[in-house]
Amino acid sequence: MPVYEVNNVKLFYKINGSGEPIIFTHGHSMYHKQWEPQVNELSNDYQTIVWDVRGHGYSSLPSGKVDPEDFSRDLISLLDYLEIQSTVLCGLSMGGHISIQTAIRYPERVKGLILIGTPFTNTFNWFEKYTTSISKFSLRLLPFNMTAKWTADVISKINPENHAFVMESFSKMTKDNFLRHWSGNLRMESKNDLNNIQCPTMILHGEKDNMVGRQQQYLTANIKDAEFYTITNAHHLTNRDNPEDVTDHIQNFMKRLK
Repeated sequence: MPVYEVNNVKLFYKINGSGEPIIFTHGHSMYHKQWEPQVNELSNDYQTIVWDVRGHGYSSLPSGKVDPEDFSRDLISLLDYLEIQSTVLCGLSMGGHISIQTAIRYPERVKGLILIGTPFTNTFNWFEKYTTSISKFSLRLLPFNMTAKWTADVISKINPENHAFVMESFSKMTKDNFLRHWSGNLRMESKNDLNNIQCPTMILHGEKDNMVGRQQQYLTANIKDAEFYTITNAHHLTNRDNPEDVTDHIQNFMKRLK
């Protein structure tokens, strides 16, 4: 199992194919297998690299408070370890936000951004400020298996196969790691830095994804020349709900970068 150690953490990664690299970063509570539909197709033409964010999948999580700045540091460390000078980053949800922050903090390392169902703040409006506080409190009280089942139920309405995948992803986390990482995730903030992104950017949003829909117009308007596309018949786990359309958009984006 390919693992590298950096910043006091063991991080899992996996490489398929060859050619221009694309780094895929999963959403919170998920792990690298989220990207199987894209890896299976895109590895024919590109080098696809997936990894598990600290505290997820096969990656460890050090004790103590989680610093969200470590997420982008870990990603850059992966690029250094693999000797990749500049690449395209593709992320969904939290993985998209990690990709955003990497492009902001390390612009010379990011050739392009593909953002799927991506938030850039947890304080966008009164609704988010309210629900963020509620979630931190309620998730501590709920049994972890209930949190997993509720999440799986919500994001498997379009693709029932997502249910087993989400339950599998949660099974690789402890409740303590989940809560500590979720607290760090909620402290990620990029609203005032979006205009610093200079690389070509494509934004994809599932038409039925009501989790981050309210942020997508602002995200598109505040990243220079960002492209926006709606993915039909897709909820928040957009890349698995409609894998064909998402993969086609990624392929077209990569061709436009050449």
